[in-house]
Amino acid sequence: MRYVLTFLIAMIFISCGYKPSSKLSREVMGEKISTNIIISAQDPENTVIIKDAVDTAIIEVFHSSLVKKSESETHLDLSIAAPTYTPIVYDKDGFIIGYRMSLTLSIMRHHSGLSKKYLALGTYDFAVEKNAVVTDKQRFDAIRFSADKAIRSFVAQVSAEGARANK
Repeated sequence: MRYVLTFLIAMIFISCGYKPSSKLSREVMGEKISTNIIISAQDPENTVIIKDAVDTAIIEVFHSSLVKKSESETHLDLSIAAPTYTPIVYDKDGFIIGYRMSLTLSIMRHHSGLSKKYLALGTYDFAVEKNAVVTDKQRFDAIRFSADKAIRSFVAQVSAEGARANK
């Protein structure tokens, strides 16, 4: 019975033309991708974190290879706006105990002689101790998680583009 149910579910997905978003985005991006990040003079440490997050997403989400620019089908130029911290939670005494980190990535995609610009926003909420400052570890974690969400937003934009092209 279990095999029959699995077979029926598989047939439903196959018959309806379902394609995973990674396949749609890979059709837009190609198999070989190169990246370049513009180093922020104000925050160079965060730039390195974001570069690592972008490279990881290319491998995990797009299922593509990272290559040199001269060998790539698609080249991504990335830059970040200054991360912003917004207080979102206060305790009963008025002290800030929660922040939202917002990060905007500007991504220029170069593919087949054409260029297209994307803006992707990522946010991450985190708590701090009452009357305490944000530690470096909390800041780096917030930037890493915000960058990951921004990259996933970019992936969603590219997947939607691929879905429109397949209609």
